Amino acid sequence: MLVRDWMSQPVVAVGVEDTMQRAIELMKDYDIGMLPVMDGGRLVGIVTDRDLKRAAPSDAAVFEVRQVLYHLSRVQMGAIMSRKPVTVRYDHTVEEAAQTLLDRKISGCPVMDTSGQVVGIITKSDIFRAIVSVTGLLKRGLQFGVTLEDRPGSIKEVTDVVRSYGGRLVSILTSYDNAPKGSRRAYIRAFGFDRDRLPQLKQLLRDKMKLIYMIDHRIDEREIYNNAKDAAK
Repeated sequence: MLVRDWMSQPVVAVGVEDTMQRAIELMKDYDIGMLPVMDGGRLVGIVTDRDLKRAAPSDAAVFEVRQVLYHLSRVQMGAIMSRKPVTVRYDHTVEEAAQTLLDRKISGCPVMDTSGQVVGIITKSDIFRAIVSVTGLLKRGLQFGVTLEDRPGSIKEVTDVVRSYGGRLVSILTSYDNAPKGSRRAYIRAFGFDRDRLPQLKQLLRDKMKLIYMIDHRIDEREIYNNAKDAAK
């Protein structure tokens, strides 16, 4: 998944000489929380709703409305923006963008093309949308987590069982995190099962594999196997 396919467009930006009032209006109109700051077509900073709150009068209640409006109409983006903003390239993966946001503890950043032009914004919300899509959650099928031996063919053994019960695979995600040595965890989502045969499928998976959990999103039924007996199966 590439950032270019999930970033928010078109880019809503402000100029370095635009005022706080202008920035507030844009954030409200477009329901966004950050704006790239441009100077002659070049990215020079970024301003967030947090920056605007910090730059606002500390106690607006003691000011008259006209004083507050005067303040908002005078303070320019160049004075309050964060300089040298974090960016990602449009040909980076969504996972790389997520790592950047996580490492820098930010909620989003501008996306640049290979010529250094701002072509979009990637935010946590965009990344959440990508995750929901790639995992196939909206198919409302069956998802289960299983601990597998880390060897060739172990995932195929699971998917063969799923297919034998009419399941259509939507996503397969694997991770070594929290898995015992020599193992990995697989998270598999499928739909289209013959629902009359689901009890047999569940029992077969529990008998043959180390099942972690099983969730039937169609009826919101959740079975979590977290005791020693279940974990050892």
